[in-house]
Amino acid sequence: MSGPAAGTAVAATTTDVVCLGESMVTFLPSQPGRLADVPSFGRGIGGAESNVACALAAAGHRAAWVGRVGADGFGDHLVETIASYGVDTSAVRRDPVRPTGIYFRTATDRGTDTHEVAYYRAGSAASAMSPANVPYEELFAGRVLHLSGITAALSGDCLALLRELTAARPGRPLVSFDVNHRPHLWRGGDADASVLLELARRSDLVFVGEDEAEEAWGIVGAEAIRAAVPEPAVLVVKRGSAGATVFASGLRPGPRSSIAGGAESAGARSSSAGGAGFADTVTHVPALHVDVVAAVGAGDAFAAGFLSATLRGLPVRDRARHGHLMAAAVLTVPGDLTEPPARDHADRLVALDDDAWGRLRLGPGWTAADRASEEVRTP
Repeated sequence: MSGPAAGTAVAATTTDVVCLGESMVTFLPSQPGRLADVPSFGRGIGGAESNVACALAAAGHRAAWVGRVGADGFGDHLVETIASYGVDTSAVRRDPVRPTGIYFRTATDRGTDTHEVAYYRAGSAASAMSPANVPYEELFAGRVLHLSGITAALSGDCLALLRELTAARPGRPLVSFDVNHRPHLWRGGDADASVLLELARRSDLVFVGEDEAEEAWGIVGAEAIRAAVPEPAVLVVKRGSAGATVFASGLRPGPRSSIAGGAESAGARSSSAGGAGFADTVTHVPALHVDVVAAVGAGDAFAAGFLSATLRGLPVRDRARHGHLMAAAVLTVPGDLTEPPARDHADRLVALDDDAWGRLRLGPGWTAADRASEEVRTP
């Protein structure tokens, strides 16, 4: 199939979110230090979109991951591990020629100068995804289709695929797009900046870090980012320890056709500040105080928490708070994935007043707490 036909309709489905992207086997160091000095590594999985799918499934949603892996042992491990979280992997394709991507990383924080990542993903099975070989029926079968800018950087065919999936057409599911700017994946020049901006503007719900917007687009501040990305019904600007600012235009909760504010997706609406003539509501939600164990996977977890609350039709503030809580669950463990807090536990924390939310401090093991009051202490 070379691409979805114009006017493709989406059939009724029981899937909440479909995530498309590359997942890789990741090798985690047994001790801190340079990759050259680490004697052994433990095996895990990594991939922005599959991380979101796993977190959503663990939180009780019906999530599917669509990707392409090699016909090798690493591909087996990826599919089996992702499926073990309750994710539907039935639409994953196996490539008989290209391998599954892998990477190694150091134990240090990603933001430090000593952090190293060694990727072996060039020519991977996922880089061969294209409009000609993905299962469109499965991709369009959910209420939400979640994508990221990482996929666009893998190859020209992958970029063409994301352009197809974000194209305006009747019946398109809500498109959630995490900018996920990874400069080392791009082949040089300013193409990455323009491509990521293009894809963001064609989406319905966009996640972007304030730091990556400055790095990729030279744009500083949440308001300036919204001015550059006016089309999405919802724009979430992640501001690190300062929290998140959410711009929402015409927001109404409900089924797939109205999750982001109306029967038409942002990509099908005319371009205007605040999203096709809708006035923005701007909501700032402070971040939590977290005793960080490892700062990896937090952005994916935040997106999963926000999407989970969006699917439940919760108010904007609560969507961002659920994002912060899901991120805190990952920040307090060594890997990219962990069991999220029970829904009733998370709901109790989200319902705290502003003062209590500001006093919340979360450390390792917090997701197992039985009562929200156990988590409230002065930072």
